[in-house]
Amino acid sequence: MSNTEYKFEGWAGFGPDSVEGKLKFIEYEPKQFAEDDIDMKILYCGICASDISTLSEGWGELKDMWPQVVGHEIVGEVVRVGSNPQNGIKKGDIVGVGAQCDSCLQCHYCNKDKENYCSKGMTGTYNGKFSRTSEGSKSYGGYANYWRGPSHFAIPIPKELDPAEAAPLLCGGGTVYSPLIEHGAGKQATNVGIIGLGGLGHFGVTLATALGAEVTVISHSARKQKDAEELGAKHFLITGDDEAKAFKGHERSLDLIICTSNAPDMNMPAYLSLLRPGGNFIFVGIPEGGQVPTIPLFAMVMGNVHIGGSLIASPQTLKDMLQLVADKKVKSWIQKWSMDKVNEAVPSMIAGNARYRYVLVNEKNGGKL
Repeated sequence: MSNTEYKFEGWAGFGPDSVEGKLKFIEYEPKQFAEDDIDMKILYCGICASDISTLSEGWGELKDMWPQVVGHEIVGEVVRVGSNPQNGIKKGDIVGVGAQCDSCLQCHYCNKDKENYCSKGMTGTYNGKFSRTSEGSKSYGGYANYWRGPSHFAIPIPKELDPAEAAPLLCGGGTVYSPLIEHGAGKQATNVGIIGLGGLGHFGVTLATALGAEVTVISHSARKQKDAEELGAKHFLITGDDEAKAFKGHERSLDLIICTSNAPDMNMPAYLSLLRPGGNFIFVGIPEGGQVPTIPLFAMVMGNVHIGGSLIASPQTLKDMLQLVADKKVKSWIQKWSMDKVNEAVPSMIAGNARYRYVLVNEKNGGKL
């Protein structure tokens, strides 16, 4: 298959029941190698909720995209470099790849370090098809031994960082860091709320704190309050089953709210009451099935508050975030699993057992459990 001394093999789903622990180890054909590509020997790969929503078809039918090798929080060692590498990458470097692995690299947004909003559409690190090179080839993710793709989207991992801890930052961390930066966390937005303390939410707390913001975690129960405080949160709001009642006395206390929850039935007027005039409520969590909370126009107008969304981070944003994490010594809360136990790890993730990110370790390639 691939014209290399190593094989491209990974854990693939063949249908929605694959999330039940039915991933199969297969050999597959990667994209044709281009001169700006690299091959990476995978050491670590985070398990992201997006992996599960894709495999389960919660975000839509995959149809002709099966089999599917997911994973877009990949860290590994560069073992092959084309004649036109980007980011100064060379063989032996430790690099990471997040949720995007290509774009047109020519449009207005690509030229403004916003490749994640490419006018011609981004190529996902899995469940995508390449168009700039190797047109029509499928993209394959990180539950695998090797990864191939454009070096523009391979991010050098600072030497100060544990590469296993860096892995989940490449999607989960970047997804919350991007709106935090865009909306001035620690600067204009001195008081930041994080809804949900899960995989994304725990990064929201640590990164907003590292940026100098005072953080309030908003959660359904007190179960994770101690964790929130250890992560750096100064305040903890418990919604219970009545957000409007829970938020009494806290109106207009926040400048920015990042919603990592994917609940479709949120009491949006209550949440918007927490924002000061000019404040922003940003969704990064997406409910499966497409149902979204009702947007209250009256509350938006009367409070001069704004509702928006944010996608993954661009390559430059990921570089900036990793440097901040290195400089501020921000720690990711991870639990490691041998990649050979992926069929145990994925169901455990679905069961909500992660505190707060699972990372698959490719021991055969030198990853350390």
